[in-house]
Amino acid sequence: MLRQRTLKTLVRTTGVGLHTGAKVCLVLRPAAPDTGIMFRRVDLDPPVDIRADPCSVGDTRLASSLEVAGVRIGTVEHLMSALCGLGIDNAWVDVDAPELPILDGSAAPFVYLVNSAGIEEQPAAKRFLRVKRPIEVREADKWARLDPYEGFRVSFSIAFQHPVLEKAATSAAFDFAEASYVQELARARTFGFMHEVEHMHEQGLALGGSLENAVVMDEYRVLNADGLRIPAEFVRHKLLDAVGDLYLLGHPLLAAFSAHKSGHALNNRLLRALLAEEDAWEMASFADAAAAPARVARLFALQSP
Repeated sequence: MLRQRTLKTLVRTTGVGLHTGAKVCLVLRPAAPDTGIMFRRVDLDPPVDIRADPCSVGDTRLASSLEVAGVRIGTVEHLMSALCGLGIDNAWVDVDAPELPILDGSAAPFVYLVNSAGIEEQPAAKRFLRVKRPIEVREADKWARLDPYEGFRVSFSIAFQHPVLEKAATSAAFDFAEASYVQELARARTFGFMHEVEHMHEQGLALGGSLENAVVMDEYRVLNADGLRIPAEFVRHKLLDAVGDLYLLGHPLLAAFSAHKSGHALNNRLLRALLAEEDAWEMASFADAAAAPARVARLFALQSP
């Protein structure tokens, strides 16, 4: 049986929120089978729980934020991406602020936290969401799409008028059955432009942003002294974000995701469009691991603790 997974023990960290600039304490805890990914605002009395769910996504300016009854937990996509990449089905995420810590701007610190806690298989079948027919959303020249695929593959293309980005790779693809999420995607950092900072600050955004948690560019070059971490870091971070946004479904996907110039808002629109078409998807489990599609079995094996 392809089993659900959770953490072996709790693990904690502190950092600053990318947009609020405030100190944030984060605790990841084990959760029972079929719990899903549950966020909890522990600074409120009583605490408020918010389930990872596309229909709970509110603000999508520069991040994906979950909102229920006026309570917000922002910038969840990097943690969600790490949980997806490591095959974690069930976890509690305690946070004492309206935003998760940005840490270094990638998913790598969250991968480290999960691996530090350890990964435990549970006595329940992993439940995949299988896409049965194509679903696509568009906005001007931007689009995002899901197609049937017996595995999980993501591809993305970007287009920016900037000397650095015009010279960098503008497209990338990643198949979870063929390569390591930790090695290929997790370390790619978020990126931005100096000329946008003042405008973002006026909107109360990016107050905690710095060269320690983002790749920052002026009009001509990357300002970070150490440059880029990995080849195609820009487009690979867009893949990382998309993986996190898609995992807000609460289940691993059996699908091929492709997008051009998409962002958090369009990614969320795609998930809502999928869920609205009940004949476009189904839930799938594999009680007999040997009977699972080859790509699904390889994906599961690559995520094994």
